[in-house]
Amino acid sequence: MVEPAQMTPPEAPACAPEVHNLVRADTYVDSVALMRIASALTTLPGIAAAGLVMATPANRQQVEAAGLLAAEGAAARPNDLLIALRCPPDAVPRAVEEADRLLAQGRPDDAHGAGGAGAREDEDEPHRSLATVPGTPRLAVISTPGAYAAAEALKALRLGMHAFVFSDNVPVADEVALKREAHARGLLMMGPDCGTAVLDGIPLGFANAVRRGPVGLIGASGTGLQQVSTLLQAYGTGVSQIIGVGGRDLSEEVGGACMRDALDVLAADPATETIVLVSKPPAPGVARAVLAHAARTGKPVVAAFLGGAPDAPPGVSVAGSLRDAARIAAGLDGPAPVPAPLSPPAGERRLLRALYAGGTFAYEARLRLEAAGVKADTDARPPAPGEAPRLPGSHVVLDLGDDLFTAGRPHPMIDPAVRAPWLAAALRDPSTAVVVVDVVLGYGAGADPAGAVADVVAQERAVSGARLPHIVAFVVGTPDDPQGLDGQVRALRDVGVTVLDSSTTAADALAAAFAPVPCGTPSDRRNR
Repeated sequence: MVEPAQMTPPEAPACAPEVHNLVRADTYVDSVALMRIASALTTLPGIAAAGLVMATPANRQQVEAAGLLAAEGAAARPNDLLIALRCPPDAVPRAVEEADRLLAQGRPDDAHGAGGAGAREDEDEPHRSLATVPGTPRLAVISTPGAYAAAEALKALRLGMHAFVFSDNVPVADEVALKREAHARGLLMMGPDCGTAVLDGIPLGFANAVRRGPVGLIGASGTGLQQVSTLLQAYGTGVSQIIGVGGRDLSEEVGGACMRDALDVLAADPATETIVLVSKPPAPGVARAVLAHAARTGKPVVAAFLGGAPDAPPGVSVAGSLRDAARIAAGLDGPAPVPAPLSPPAGERRLLRALYAGGTFAYEARLRLEAAGVKADTDARPPAPGEAPRLPGSHVVLDLGDDLFTAGRPHPMIDPAVRAPWLAAALRDPSTAVVVVDVVLGYGAGADPAGAVADVVAQERAVSGARLPHIVAFVVGTPDDPQGLDGQVRALRDVGVTVLDSSTTAADALAAAFAPVPCGTPSDRRNR
């Protein structure tokens, strides 16, 4: 008798990802904590996308733009916490359990809403007002949704506190009014949209573990401040204070109000011997007024206003790059060392793919490429859910931290998964000659940003053999950062990445490699 063949039962079809929204009523958690929790959820099996936001109208619009808004989320109120997931239904319970665990971890004294898990009945009620906080705090850190940040900042200022406002989407008229209030009270109003500060050695927002020293930094650029401060440590010195002022401070409307107040603070600070100013292009009239104010401090000032530095008055040195600002402030003479040149583009591999997490780095690269005659696109559309990114058929320099790419998602400095598909697409593209990435360490950044880059490179190399384009990186960090500088650099070099010492060095190397060559030479077609 012939036995029937063993039949394998058909596998149950995998559940397709769907959008799920869960709402925690009347539960407030700051945006930085929510971004970190969302990043953690995306590492769980089955979770294709995750976003946690306070359900303000603006945040709901961002979640909708990311394709993560369902009916429950659309009906949520601004005081509610919205958890948005794209995953199969059977992955939801595990994700919610993890979200609740992390929310409770960050709010051990919160007996309300999602934070109630693990809370003890004998714990005190959380403070609901700055006025009820015991002692005499001097600083308030505010990261509420932008529509509510101005009111909280005003409360802090009227209680005699400096304000560090991480929130964005604050109306410029509110910023002007808050900075006038702060000036009148002899306080600093840092922000809104202020991502970096180190005050008396305490890091706020995204910041590095930098050595104390005689250089005070003031900047309208968070990643610019991080780059200059870490380079100062690499050059053998350190920082007294790092004061972020918010990205709009040097606009015509705001007039450099916080930068001028911060200059006065550092002028009076005995620990500060030299002051460095960092910004993307300021309004010309504001830049002149700020530099005139800087000259009156009586201390040496170095100004790195990328792409927009006016003539400097006596006592102020103008630096053309972030690296040069650090070198001048550290007292280094002569030009910066020149790294080995990158291989010029050849054959089919002719395009540059610059994929930055830091907006200032993208801006600096574009400026230096333009100065070398290299035109690069700056626009690309985020891919639809489930699709791979599409790169243009031209050089491209992208700021992947821009709102366009992070709607409903954490910033790529927190969640490397935002950049990973772009990096994979660039490595697979046969027209790519060079890929460049920034790796930013420090407090607030991801746990292993270099490892995330190395993983993508190793995966793509396994698929394509050794036929990958040249990959360049620079690491913004110090040996004391939580991620460890040496290990991060080693992780990149182990997979064949060329690691340069700064954003400026990387931009210069790219400009040299892709600059048009004179007609009639064998390589004259590479940049057309």
